[in-house]
Amino acid sequence: MDELRAISTFIRAAELGSFNRAAQVQGTTPQAVSKNIRQLERHLGVRLFHRTTRKSSLTEEGQRLFDSVRESLEGVTSALNKVKSAARDDEGLIRISAGGAVGRKVLMPVLAEFSRTHGAVTFDLVLEDRATDTVGERIDLGFKAGNAPTVQVVSRQLFPIQLIVCATPGYLAEHGAPDSIEDLARHSCVGYRQPGAPRPMPWEFHVQGETVYRSMNYRVCCSDPEAEMHAVISGMGIGQIDSINATEPIRSGVLVPLLVRHTSDRMGLHLFYAQRSDMPSRVRRFIDFAAERLRSSQAFHVPVTELRALAKGAQQATGR
Repeated sequence: MDELRAISTFIRAAELGSFNRAAQVQGTTPQAVSKNIRQLERHLGVRLFHRTTRKSSLTEEGQRLFDSVRESLEGVTSALNKVKSAARDDEGLIRISAGGAVGRKVLMPVLAEFSRTHGAVTFDLVLEDRATDTVGERIDLGFKAGNAPTVQVVSRQLFPIQLIVCATPGYLAEHGAPDSIEDLARHSCVGYRQPGAPRPMPWEFHVQGETVYRSMNYRVCCSDPEAEMHAVISGMGIGQIDSINATEPIRSGVLVPLLVRHTSDRMGLHLFYAQRSDMPSRVRRFIDFAAERLRSSQAFHVPVTELRALAKGAQQATGR
């Protein structure tokens, strides 16, 4: 006797109160249902149903068995369904939160590469420069630039974010390059103000193993980091630009790194997600994929030796 099948047939017949209806649901015949029930009754040595020509009802022993096994069988069935659907779990939606610049510059190439081999996965990107409620907004994972998330989530740093003081070659040719942090006071500066904040962010520097902060005299202040970078590229002044935005224009010579010995890399890009035991495999696979790609990438971070070489090369080119 197939005990699992017999128990499943028994539960279905008990729930529906009819062998005929149980047979319809299971895609079999009433005779097959009756046979399974009789085999189970003989196996247990008790009668499970009161039978009439129109319906069936549970005996006391049948009710006791029904109450005992229904929840357990549902758990077994759920486990089996999870295993069977595991192969199909690489399809469906992944919701991701990130700041605007991170989403546009960092994530889009990763999503494009992942999608080429996982075409059944779709993405919903919540690109806002604010804290995200991962549970309330049904976020599967997020990317945060700056300090590590403080909420109860699993977090890993993917790469450090440098704050690089820089300016255009044209600005430096006209105004000269600062020789020290204090020398920045005689220059026009471009600042960044977090959305909703009353004052611009102070610049931060690495000085003798410590992080120090300085407020500047800003010619222009922006509440968007990409706009801040473009203001510097336009020659409006010296800026302290995050390496996500600054790496490409520095390597291409559009911007020149300055005061590189004081470059701060205290912050980073962090991937985070809520701790959960039922994470879909598509989400887990994307987390591992993104972490591998971004940890090995230097597209948004300039190693110190390269940063010094670029600064030295720019000084030699301008004769300063």
